[in-house]
Amino acid sequence: MRYIRVVVLVIVLGIPSISAPAYAARCGGDFHAFIAGISQEAAAAGISQNVISQGLDGVQQDAGVLAFDRRQRGTFRKSFEQYVATRVGPGRINTGRAMLQRHAALLASIEQKYGVPRQILVAIWGLETDFGKGDMGKLPVFRVLATLAHDCRRTELFQNELLSALQIVQRGDLRLNDMIGAYAGEIGQTQFLPSSYIKYGVDFDGNGHVDLRHSVPDVLASTANLLHTNGFKMGASYEEGSANFEAMREWNRAVVYRKTIGYFADQLMGR
Repeated sequence: MRYIRVVVLVIVLGIPSISAPAYAARCGGDFHAFIAGISQEAAAAGISQNVISQGLDGVQQDAGVLAFDRRQRGTFRKSFEQYVATRVGPGRINTGRAMLQRHAALLASIEQKYGVPRQILVAIWGLETDFGKGDMGKLPVFRVLATLAHDCRRTELFQNELLSALQIVQRGDLRLNDMIGAYAGEIGQTQFLPSSYIKYGVDFDGNGHVDLRHSVPDVLASTANLLHTNGFKMGASYEEGSANFEAMREWNRAVVYRKTIGYFADQLMGR
C-alpha cells in the first residue's frame, strides 16, 4: 500500500535525504554504465566502497518493477466508502485494539514525546502491513531502486533513494539481507522510503540502530516523528480540512487514504 503514497510524494514534493549529488548519473542507456556512474556518486557522498559493492555489485534491472510502476496511476479512483470498505474491517479493528493494549506504555511514551495520538499510529501501522505481520514487500531494495533510478522518468529522485538506501546499510541500521521491500523500495512495518528512513527514523529502543523492520518502538516512534515534524498536533482534530489532516499529506497525499487513516483511528477508539 505504501507504494501509492511514494509515487505521489516523489512526483509532487520530492523527498529530501542525504545531499543530492552534484552530477546525477546519466539515466537510460547501458545499465552497467549507469551503475558505475551511480557508484561514483555514492563514493563522492561518503559511502564506503564495501557498502557500494554489497549493494550494487551484480545488481540487475527488474522489468516487473517498471511494469508495476506504469500501472500505478489512478489507483485512488474509488470513493471513500468503497475504499474504506476494503481496508478497515472487524478483524483489523479488533487486532488494532489489541495492539493498543499490548503496546500501551510504549504508545504513551511516544505520544508524550512527539504529540501524535496512539490511534493514528496504530491505524497507519495496520493499513500499511497489518501491524508488521503482513506484506512488507519481497523485493531486493537495491534492485528496485537501481531499476527506477536508471529509468529516466524520475531518475534524480530515485537516485537519491538509492543513495539513501546505501546510507542505511552504512549506518548499520539494517544488514544487506534485510534490505527487502516493495515496488518503490519502501522498507519496514510502516513502509518508509529510504530517504524518509534517513530523515525521520528514530532509535527509540536505544540499541544504537534505527530498525524499521524488526523494532516496534523504532517503527512507531519514527512514524510519529514524521507526522510531528510535518506539523501534527496532539489533541486537535484530524478530520478532513483540519491542520492535522494537512500534516498527514507527508504520509499520503491522497485524500481518501488520509480519511481512511482517520476513520480507522476513530474505530479503534470506539467512536
